[in-house]
Amino acid sequence: MATIGFVGVGKIGLPISENLIKSGHRVVGFRRSSLAEFEKVGGVPARSAADVGAQADIVFSCLPSTAALDDVVQGPRGLIHSARPGQIVVELGSHPVPDKKRQIEPLARKGAMFIDGEVSGTPGMVVAKKGVIYLAGDAAACKTVEPVIAGFADSCIYFGEFGAASRVKLVNNLLVAINIAATAEAMALGLKAGVDVPLMIKAIATGSGGSTQFGIRAPWMAERRFQPVQGPVPALQHYFPMIADFADSVGVATPLLDCVVPLYQRFMTMGLGDDDVAAMVDVLGSLPRAKK
Repeated sequence: MATIGFVGVGKIGLPISENLIKSGHRVVGFRRSSLAEFEKVGGVPARSAADVGAQADIVFSCLPSTAALDDVVQGPRGLIHSARPGQIVVELGSHPVPDKKRQIEPLARKGAMFIDGEVSGTPGMVVAKKGVIYLAGDAAACKTVEPVIAGFADSCIYFGEFGAASRVKLVNNLLVAINIAATAEAMALGLKAGVDVPLMIKAIATGSGGSTQFGIRAPWMAERRFQPVQGPVPALQHYFPMIADFADSVGVATPLLDCVVPLYQRFMTMGLGDDDVAAMVDVLGSLPRAKK
């Protein structure tokens, strides 16, 4: 039974770890807060990121910020202290590409490889092994980790040079942000349309106007089911500056995203920050009809 490392056992890391355990791997993990839930699903707690690296040739991490990534890789108890030839580290969290890139060289000096990874999918999709994993970087290293990824995701796509996975995730999340707002607008209208709402949702979800976000969140919007949170707005807002910087760097306008960003700001101003993004239906519902 191969030992796999995981640093950052949170909302995404925990279900990934649980699926790895179910697929037959021993998973050793670390996070700065409690590891009780990780132990409950069969994980082996470690004392630090370096301790995780010392026990596993393949280490995944899913970290919430660049500061956390820097600390986990290069900090006083970071992976750099146990890195060794042939070891592979895959960061699945989203950070500016330059911030990911600066982890490559310190690990490379020890013979380890750092891979640009991303997860596309809600925590519920990850639990069900329906998330899609994007990889970019050293081709051989990515090929090596693919059989492990098969233990927690049905789909893994290799995009080539380092940074490409991150850029595709930004394109994906541009659409996520727009589709959630579009779903909320459609549902705010549909709920007042005087039609059979479940049938309307079924018709749209399976028709030409449907989307993944509509299929997931339209029923929640209809039922006002905003808890438990599958996707918080602050997590989505995390991507907006990165998308803007990326779009600026390639000279592409994003007028639709520019229209919905203020809606997410309004979401937070309305005090909905503890709810799922499905509560966007209330944001749209609160807006007056613009007069011509």
